[in-house]
Amino acid sequence: MSRQILLERQICEAFIKFQRELVGRGPEITRAMICRDMVIVRSKGVLTKEEKHVSNSRKGRALVKQLRMELRESYLEQIEKLIADLTNCQVVSSHGDISIRTGEQIEVFILNTDLEKKLKSI
Repeated sequence: MSRQILLERQICEAFIKFQRELVGRGPEITRAMICRDMVIVRSKGVLTKEEKHVSNSRKGRALVKQLRMELRESYLEQIEKLIADLTNCQVVSSHGDISIRTGEQIEVFILNTDLEKKLKSI
């Protein structure tokens, strides 16, 4: 098994554990992908029962999205450190969004090096 696949699995496991500790439950499915200088984490089934219930209206969806984006801001440094520690790279920036309609969340971490290339050369 390649180093890249192993690292992607480690990132998934760490991300799920982090989400469980933060929200009280983890996503149903999480997948991490290393693409050049990016780590992309895509999670499905991230909404709680309460968030799903509130999301039945337009205003509710907007409130849940706002809450999730505020939550992301509160844990941003921790999750960037987690990615930096796992990849042994500096996180230059990160971006995240959530689809309330589908219950999917995406996180993109931009690194200071081409991790994909680095892993292939080891």
